[in-house]
Amino acid sequence: MSAAAIRRPALDALLPYAALFGGMVTLAGGTSFAKTLFPAVGAQGVSAYRVGFAAVLLLLLWRPWRFRLTRQDLLGVAFYGAATGVMNLCFYMALRTIPLGVAIAIEFLGPLTLSLLHARKVSHFLCIGLAAFGLLLLLPLKLGGPALDPVGVGCALAAAVCWALYIIAGKRIGHLHGGRSVAMGMSVAALIVVPFGVASAGATLLDPHLMLLGLVVAVCSSAVPYSLEMVALKRIPKRTFGVMLSVEPAIGAIAGLLVLSEHLSLQQWAAIACIVAASAGAILTTTPENAVVEDPEALERPGA
Repeated sequence: MSAAAIRRPALDALLPYAALFGGMVTLAGGTSFAKTLFPAVGAQGVSAYRVGFAAVLLLLLWRPWRFRLTRQDLLGVAFYGAATGVMNLCFYMALRTIPLGVAIAIEFLGPLTLSLLHARKVSHFLCIGLAAFGLLLLLPLKLGGPALDPVGVGCALAAAVCWALYIIAGKRIGHLHGGRSVAMGMSVAALIVVPFGVASAGATLLDPHLMLLGLVVAVCSSAVPYSLEMVALKRIPKRTFGVMLSVEPAIGAIAGLLVLSEHLSLQQWAAIACIVAASAGAILTTTPENAVVEDPEALERPGA
């Protein structure tokens, strides 16, 4: 057997992991780039760009208007879309005053709380303790490290709550076609978020150059990561997928350092490490039949 034939299976096995890592890096990079647009259109305007353009792209791709839904399904999609929109808006509002990696770490507390809602094992309570300790290190209190802006922390916590609600809403419409339901949900999200962007930035949002940059944000922080993660999900066991996705706060912190020069203290790095460990531990120690967050796909930040 040739060396090339031997290497091919190894490369095929590595590809989905590379896709997942690439998706996380692209998401972190896209969000870091989005923050650089804050001086021009504000956090609300950037959120409007991301959600608005994502909605348009998804509508063109899936054309969900061709399919009928029951009244109950429509209400479910509306709830899903509202959670998506408010989560995106709160997350970008948090980024105004706190570092990217810290904001992602706080936001991860939403799905983490859901996954440990019915904690029974000692390991579960250890994960809860780790997450609580990490949050304590990040709270805007003087505990030997720099204090974070309380408004930014509050916005990140609101985004965490919305992420949990997004997961719950997603499960309620899980019987619908995934692409169409996301397209409709993102449209609802756009109806909620875009008016905030217009109220904040006004006609500046219509600047062609800024619109192009906003489209780049939508593609880099939504379309590309989602596509790469879909490739990964087909080949990576779901539990492994979830554990790998748990390192996203750390990747966000590194992206914030490289792109935005957001230097974190040792205390903040330790806090992010605690939350990453708690998230990965929760997935590893929760059996599928008892899990509230059964599908690591639910950990994806909506905005595909």
